[in-house]
Amino acid sequence: QVQVVESGGGLVQPGGSLRLSCAASGSITAIYAMGWYRQAPGKQRELVATISSGGVTNYVDSVKGRFTISRDDAKNAVSLQMISLKPEDTAVYYCNMYAYGPEYTGDVWGQGTQVTVSS
Repeated sequence: QVQVVESGGGLVQPGGSLRLSCAASGSITAIYAMGWYRQAPGKQRELVATISSGGVTNYVDSVKGRFTISRDDAKNAVSLQMISLKPEDTAVYYCNMYAYGPEYTGDVWGQGTQVTVSS
C-alpha cells in the first residue's frame, strides 16, 4: 500500500510565505507525476501545480510567479514553496502522486493540510 503525508500548513499573514511538503511511503517502484491541489470552502478542488517525472512544471494562473513546485525522487517527495500569499490562497491543500509499484499503480492522495492566509 502506498501512502502520502503532507506537512507544513498553517496560519500566515498576507504577503507571508509557507512551504508545504509531501512524502510517499510503501511499496513504490517509481512515481510519475506529482502535484498539489487545493479546495477552498464551498468550492471545487482545483489544480495548483504539477511536476512531471522529467521536471516539467505547470501552474494555475493565479499562483504563477508566487508558488514553486519541486520534487526529490530519492525521497519520493514533493514540495510547494509559496510566497506573497493572499487571502484567496486559503484552502486545504492536497498532495497527489501517480505511483507505480508491485502492489498498486495509480493516484494516491494525502489527507490534506490547511493553509490560512489572514491578518
